[in-house]
Amino acid sequence: MSAKLEKLQEALHAVLGPRIQTIVCDRGEVTIEVSAKDYLAVAFALRDDPSLGFEQLIDLCGVDYSTHSTRSSSVARFAGVSHLLSVRNNWRLRLRVFAESAEFPVVASVVGVWPSANWFEREAFDLFGLMFEGHPDLRRILTDYGFVGHPFRKDFPISGFVEMRYDAEQGRVVYQPVTIEPREVTPRIVREETYGQVGHG
Repeated sequence: MSAKLEKLQEALHAVLGPRIQTIVCDRGEVTIEVSAKDYLAVAFALRDDPSLGFEQLIDLCGVDYSTHSTRSSSVARFAGVSHLLSVRNNWRLRLRVFAESAEFPVVASVVGVWPSANWFEREAFDLFGLMFEGHPDLRRILTDYGFVGHPFRKDFPISGFVEMRYDAEQGRVVYQPVTIEPREVTPRIVREETYGQVGHG
């Protein structure tokens, strides 16, 4: 591990102390995990403490760990993962927080800490159903307003639950149960008859 990453880990331990549940340095990247109750306070500390100075949130995404090999039934299913940048100190950090409930996953919004989290949190809500308490405008960003479910959840059906079409008789868009037959999509490979023969391309 480089001296720079060692210094970052020391600073994280000094500022956050027991609020860090796990800290991992792998492939030149540092990841810390904190509890949902400490998440917002940790975010402010990461931004405001001069020894850390993570003034930029580069990305925030939702993750569904339902089929992850390291997950046991006692471990939470949904997490929010943020990627932070300190320009002043020239280092990066991954911050992960698990929602305590899989049925209604909620974590605090960090829009008040890093305004760039706004649309990232809306995307995580839309696609994973991860709720962000305190978000100023938490609504769908990619799917239709009437869409049922969250398409990036690993238990979401491939074809969805409903489909929409324009009904000329009613003069409006109508929603109905999905009429597509389930099928397995396997790519078809087409090759020339002489493929692989000596002297042919």
